[in-house]
Amino acid sequence: MTSFEASTGRHRHNIVQPLHSCVYFAPEPEAEFAAIGLERGPMAYLAGRAAPLGAVGAGTVTATFYNFNHEHVERYIPAAWSVATPEAVLTARLRGADRTLRRLLGEEALTSKEMAEAAELALRATEACDREARPLYAANAGLPIPEEPHVALWHAATLLREHRGDGHLAALTVAGLSGIEALVLHNATGKAPTSALFMRTRGWSAEQWAAARDQLRERGLLDEAGDLTESGTALRDEAEALTDRLDTAPYDHLGPAATTRLTELAGGFTQALRAAGAFPTAHFGKG
Repeated sequence: MTSFEASTGRHRHNIVQPLHSCVYFAPEPEAEFAAIGLERGPMAYLAGRAAPLGAVGAGTVTATFYNFNHEHVERYIPAAWSVATPEAVLTARLRGADRTLRRLLGEEALTSKEMAEAAELALRATEACDREARPLYAANAGLPIPEEPHVALWHAATLLREHRGDGHLAALTVAGLSGIEALVLHNATGKAPTSALFMRTRGWSAEQWAAARDQLRERGLLDEAGDLTESGTALRDEAEALTDRLDTAPYDHLGPAATTRLTELAGGFTQALRAAGAFPTAHFGKG
């Protein structure tokens, strides 16, 4: 039995994770990637996230990202490594994260004692993360910890995000969901990016999306209108619960008081990011 209810990890994740994911909506990282020759858009995203793995092929990226169309990945990987080495991409990624947080949070927040404390607590939480069967986490865990607190916090948030993400992919596999099926099921909750955004960013066609919907209907997970059935809701809940159980170690290691403090500090910075317009709202909702 863990010291926390497993589902509290989901709450912590939802607060800490935006400190990492804000870079995906910011212009600074793409500008840094473009400066080393990467195409803006899919190539920059795929190379930027895969770079900790080294100069891997499309198969490895598809396997570790899970819900991307392999043919889409093949258009950009491994071609990206002929443009820029993974080491150059990692350097550009850190510069982009640094510039993004400087713009969105401001120098006062970056140099505050709260930022230093949050970075220290988040890094301490990562000490309990497991490398086994968690390739994206393990690859990022092998990178140096940045010196500046705000970039160190971004790095720690990245580790916690990929650690939970790797566990979530295991849960989706147990649930018998392919990458596109997981997207369609998530989209049916009405709390996810629109189907058009999912298809564009993950490289799926409308025909492939429709076929996945049909497969989920045949399994009784979606109804004729494309909405979740009771069975679909139950399967999603089971996958999320398993993900939670696989993600308790960092917060058990940190302990109740320190976890509460990290949540408080990270919540303040995440709220500031949202207030600064770090995350688009138009893409979200039923679609």
